[in-house]
Amino acid sequence: MSKELARPALFFAHNARLQTLLKFSGRHIEPIVKCASPPSRAFTARAELHERLYGKPAAAIGYGRGIGSALYANTGLKSDSMQRLFSTARVCRNVVTSSTAATAAASSVGASATATKSSSKRVLSARPVGLWLIGSSFLVFGIVVIGGLTRLTESGLSITEWKPVTGSIPPLTQKDWEEEFEKYRQSPEFKLLNSNMTLEEFKFIFFMEWSHRLWGRIIGLAFVIPGAYFIARGRVSVRVTKRIAAIAGLIGFQGFIGWWMVKSGLSDHFLADDGVNGKYKDTHPRVSQYRLATHLGLAFIVYLSMLWTGLEVLKENRLVKEPNQSLALFSQLRNPALKKYKIIAAGLLALVFTTAMSGAFVAGLDAGLIYNEFPYMGEGFIPPTAELFSNFYSRDRDDSDLIWRNMLENPATVQLEHRILATTTFFSILAFHFYSTVLNKKGMLPRSVFKASHGVIGFAMLQVTLGITTLWYLVPIPLAAAHQAGSLALLTETLILCMRLRKPRGEVLEMLKKAGAKNAYSTTAAVESKVLMP
Repeated sequence: MSKELARPALFFAHNARLQTLLKFSGRHIEPIVKCASPPSRAFTARAELHERLYGKPAAAIGYGRGIGSALYANTGLKSDSMQRLFSTARVCRNVVTSSTAATAAASSVGASATATKSSSKRVLSARPVGLWLIGSSFLVFGIVVIGGLTRLTESGLSITEWKPVTGSIPPLTQKDWEEEFEKYRQSPEFKLLNSNMTLEEFKFIFFMEWSHRLWGRIIGLAFVIPGAYFIARGRVSVRVTKRIAAIAGLIGFQGFIGWWMVKSGLSDHFLADDGVNGKYKDTHPRVSQYRLATHLGLAFIVYLSMLWTGLEVLKENRLVKEPNQSLALFSQLRNPALKKYKIIAAGLLALVFTTAMSGAFVAGLDAGLIYNEFPYMGEGFIPPTAELFSNFYSRDRDDSDLIWRNMLENPATVQLEHRILATTTFFSILAFHFYSTVLNKKGMLPRSVFKASHGVIGFAMLQVTLGITTLWYLVPIPLAAAHQAGSLALLTETLILCMRLRKPRGEVLEMLKKAGAKNAYSTTAAVESKVLMP
């Protein structure tokens, strides 16, 4: 805006004849700049005389011929100088009449992260907020991998107490280690499985679980402190502020869920002889697969929430920097033919998430240690029905819980379910990729979306390969950890695909329209400046 307002002043300063005009005939220029009083009859008469003399109107810019002709008659300017003056006046008129709209566009586009002082009125969050959210999601990705390693090394029950603050400090002296080891000796896991464990062996599993818990505390601090800073500085919109508060609450709740999960593996029911003859009695101390799936699912939700919000902030900031291209992309995404495509993409996201959660049940029941071949399970593609739905896993005497108990607690059935879900997910992604190729050939699919579909099929193939090899090699720790990380990587790429399919929200779209109008005005003013400047 400052450049646009400065152009008439620079023109006057460099033109001696117009300096004279400004000095002796300012009273005639003022109506042009302010778009105020109309020309008098005398001015109109002189303008008509100017037209007859020069064969064209003196004022061809929409101010009325009277003002321009009057200026010519009173100052003696020649026709070419008059045209320059009227071009100058046109810029002044545009600046005055469109100052409100241009200012609004500049406030939303030119400095989208700093234009609004109050976060309650802010439409876009600052770009650093998006980068911080994505960085926080990487920390959550890391703790998911560490949690998988903790589970695979059977280290999750090594710390038998929950101390959110003082638990950050590990044992420092030999006495402290002996006290901590003694607490572990009282646990069912030590009595039934690890009765020959030495103190040095205990230190390894202790540090695995301690690292997992410490990483969780780091995530909490790395999220809450910067989040509070950004909100206090007014760099976050109301929309994102609510999400940050919700995610912070989920992080705190996740700590509680983690202890709730560990507590299930410390229960004395593993030692009690209260089983029913002919019914299943778990004598292997481990956390409940239900609580493990809840803990992992909540971690995935926290991760996806951070990633989605961060990507949204970065995307909106990028959109307003290139409004014309963004509006063209918006028009393409509004194509009704893409509605079905978007629904399928959202379905794929839900399917990948469900498959990952079924993997938590496989891990919780150690179901990957049986039927270590693929695609067969024993002599056929599926085990016998009597094995899949055995009354051995039923708790009720009338076997009324036969089906759901087997589906969630029978290792063979749980592994079969995971195989079915994984296979369904893979072929669904494959079909989705073919559909993407068809739409891309028709020119209906944005290039960025098509690239994301390539990423989804690539991660799906990698994940299937990791899953099969993990079974073949009897669940080695590196492969199993990579398989769990691969599920989150596939979910990440699917989320990115859905984000690229998302249309800008109403407020952002309005900013884009204003920004497009501002760019068009700037282009027109730039062309006019070539005429104005001598």
